[in-house]
Amino acid sequence: MIPANIPKLNIKDPEMFFLIAGPCVVENDTLPMAVASQIKQITERLCIPYIFKSSYKKANRSRGDSFTGIGNEKALAIISEVGRELHIPTLTDVHTEDEVLLASSLIDVLQIPAFLCRQTDLLLAAGKTRKPVNVKKGQFSSPESMKYAVEKILSTGNADIMLTERGTTFGYQDLVVDFRSVPIMKKFGFPVIVDVTHSLQQPNQPEGVTGGRPELIETIAKAAIATGADGIFIETHPEPSIARSDGENMLKLELLEELLVKLVKIKRAL
Repeated sequence: MIPANIPKLNIKDPEMFFLIAGPCVVENDTLPMAVASQIKQITERLCIPYIFKSSYKKANRSRGDSFTGIGNEKALAIISEVGRELHIPTLTDVHTEDEVLLASSLIDVLQIPAFLCRQTDLLLAAGKTRKPVNVKKGQFSSPESMKYAVEKILSTGNADIMLTERGTTFGYQDLVVDFRSVPIMKKFGFPVIVDVTHSLQQPNQPEGVTGGRPELIETIAKAAIATGADGIFIETHPEPSIARSDGENMLKLELLEELLVKLVKIKRAL
């Protein structure tokens, strides 16, 4: 199921999965456009519908001195420019009701972070914008419980909803993906996405910087397609080792096309 109600989403094959991808956060003026341009070329060759993602603000950081962004208005304007120049839809996180009002004027899809998936006022504010809303399943939530997040947004009259699996807390410093979440959440009648890279985070490290297992990106992505995910979420960067956020679990940009080719083959086989 590809969401057909997202502006500028180019759907050539309704049976294909869609891709949400981009750098974790807007680090500077040039990175978002450079990454999005390359991903757009790849996805056009493979006929994969593409939504550009980058956070304009990283509100959830372990350490107080971690990079959080270059300024909300500036970063949102950069994401918006990517969408206008490349004619692709854009997606970003929102954390408060005020941020919903700010982001909804510039961005095509609003994303509710996993830690905030139970915040009623935030879900209602996002729903009232009539923008498509992607809700990430909390690391603490069951897939069955996500029906309540869906009901909150539906209560605003907004049925443009997506749900994202991004791993479940497994001890203090790891996550595990329960792929039963995909068919369970698909029963709600909305597109289901698997966030491949965040599912491989290793949070709460002693040094206060999240770790990751990027060598398992291909494994999680293949399993996501095989279990029926409608979309794939991948954060990618030209040089993850110098990324300002989540570098430990991002995919190096030069590896993206090879991975997507494999995923298309699996999708076609299904």
